[in-house]
Amino acid sequence: MTQILVIYYSRHGSVRRMAELVARGVESIPGCVCVLRTVPEISPVNAAVTPAIPDSGPPYVSLDDLRTCAGLILGSPTRFGHMAAPLKYFLETTTPLWLTGALSGKPAAVFTSTGSLHGGQEATLLSMALPLWHHGMLLVGLPYTHSELSTTQSGGTPYGASHVAGPEDDRAISPEEKILCIGAGERVARIAVRLAHTSGPA
Repeated sequence: MTQILVIYYSRHGSVRRMAELVARGVESIPGCVCVLRTVPEISPVNAAVTPAIPDSGPPYVSLDDLRTCAGLILGSPTRFGHMAAPLKYFLETTTPLWLTGALSGKPAAVFTSTGSLHGGQEATLLSMALPLWHHGMLLVGLPYTHSELSTTQSGGTPYGASHVAGPEDDRAISPEEKILCIGAGERVARIAVRLAHTSGPA
């Protein structure tokens, strides 16, 4: 099976719900399986405060998860136009993979959720893309063959799937946003399958 890794950080649940839709898209492609992982909270003090295993939901991601995946999809809420600190902190621990080129040539995508319509979605998606480019990954956006990009009145960008959760994080994922989340998972999985049938590094 071709494994696609979805790593996300979700504080209030919207990004988690998006990740589940992305996973649905991945597993709609024959021969693909989605591995869902999250990242722990970080603390402003030096002592670790997060248990080694989450109380609920997917396990925390490990470097081995990245090493063995055929594709990667990252999700984060927006923090002033950037990815959230817990996801950034984890990505900064991936230097051993960068040194060996372990992720080079693998397809990747990104997704985000914001509280407001103009809450920095595209800047956040780009902030997540930058370390993936440094790893040599092949960033996969959402093409305008997805007509929902032209009709959405909420989230959805060519840089990646997005969602407008509202200031109270209580807005449901819209039909267009849902289709684009699923589409992002399908796209990465489909490309990973094609690349698996080619020889040599990209």
